[in-house]
Amino acid sequence: MMTASFRPNSRTVFALAFVLAAVLAHATAQDAPAPAKVTVDADGTVHVPPLTVPTSSFLSPEAKAYVAQHLIQMQDPELVRQDHGVPYFMKPFIERDNALFAVEKKDIQIGGVHVVEYTPRDGISARNEHRVLVNLHGGGFSGCWPGCAELESIPIAALMRIKVITVDYREGPDNKFPAASEDVASVYSRLLKTYKPRSIGIYGCSAGGMLTAMSVAWFQAHGLPAPGAIGIYCASAGGFGGDAAYTASPLGEARVPPAGPPGTMALGYFSTARMHDPLVSPLDSPAVLAKFPPTLLVTGTRDFAYSGAIYTHEQLVKLGVDAELHVWEGLFHGFFYNADVPESRDAFNVMIKFFDRHLASD
Repeated sequence: MMTASFRPNSRTVFALAFVLAAVLAHATAQDAPAPAKVTVDADGTVHVPPLTVPTSSFLSPEAKAYVAQHLIQMQDPELVRQDHGVPYFMKPFIERDNALFAVEKKDIQIGGVHVVEYTPRDGISARNEHRVLVNLHGGGFSGCWPGCAELESIPIAALMRIKVITVDYREGPDNKFPAASEDVASVYSRLLKTYKPRSIGIYGCSAGGMLTAMSVAWFQAHGLPAPGAIGIYCASAGGFGGDAAYTASPLGEARVPPAGPPGTMALGYFSTARMHDPLVSPLDSPAVLAKFPPTLLVTGTRDFAYSGAIYTHEQLVKLGVDAELHVWEGLFHGFFYNADVPESRDAFNVMIKFFDRHLASD
């Protein structure tokens, strides 16, 4: 007696495989824990479960390595400590700037205030002979002089071939508002004897970006003409807060957002100031903002000042001010301090072209 052999065809094999895969998937789904859910309160507060966030896929390879390095460095208290006004993590950037950009540096006094004057070693371009840029350095109104000043001034002076004057303004904790605004006004008043106001540009990052906006408000209150253009980088025209306090801050600095009411500035320099005073927060006064000169805002999606920069731009545009906002994807507070990263060079290019468009050259 012969027994017939079973030879499955391709359809039968596919069906069996599909059933087996479905059974295994069902068993795995039963064993796996349910995924964490995003929950939302009645007032719109969102509770997000823990996430793993990689560097942005849009970054250049150099920027990806830079972001990883920065996040790790921000975890080391020794690297953020300052050595005579230079955070240790910034020292390689300053050395690199001095190698890349040929500038002459001179310590002088202008209007009774100590400043450093940077001029390109190749000479100031003919187009910039009657122009000058004033840098107001970052550092939370409590340090980073000369560290931040060097990194904000050297590349611009060399690449734009223009004189940059960075101001050693008074800071906390020994000084309180309005000391810095007074120092900037003293320098600016003296420069007005040599330069037309529309040929002077003022810019700064972080505290320096805030001080740039504060200085424009101070000029208005004290009868000084507005400069030709300003740059508010890594900052807003009044405080922090917004979504960036909860998203950009941990992703950009690897730190938990600071406690306290959103939008407050826990900086000792302002301990005796009224935070909604337009001379402290021009953003709180539409009348002051409406008189701002052309304004460039630069930030990154991982900058804790990101929301403030966006909101400042919104208000300036609403008031009819010529304002530009440039946001760099995946990058953090003061990202352009590393001149070797392509995105930093792109930022320098935006800054230079903005001032070249808006400053008078005669």
